[in-house]
Amino acid sequence: MNTITRAQLAEAIYAQVGLSRNESAELLEDVLERVSAALESGRAVKISAFGTFTVRQKGLRVGRNPKTGVEVPIMPRRVLSFRPSQVLKARLNGETVPTTDE
Repeated sequence: MNTITRAQLAEAIYAQVGLSRNESAELLEDVLERVSAALESGRAVKISAFGTFTVRQKGLRVGRNPKTGVEVPIMPRRVLSFRPSQVLKARLNGETVPTTDE
């Protein structure tokens, strides 16, 4: 399975948009920084025809060490969730893309 890197994304922006390589990399970094900042502040990020990133708060709970069976507290934390749009789901499954967006 191949992973797409920041450098590859910046190169794709360079090839398709026509900005310089430096400008393409800066644009990508700015977009990623804005998405990260919104998520850090607890706001959802919706990218039309792609999906929605949300931050959820998980409370304190009790887990078990699988080797020993000893109960261990799992501290409260924030987790990132992604919900793909219907358009993305259809594309992944090779189906006809729905005409309406989420």
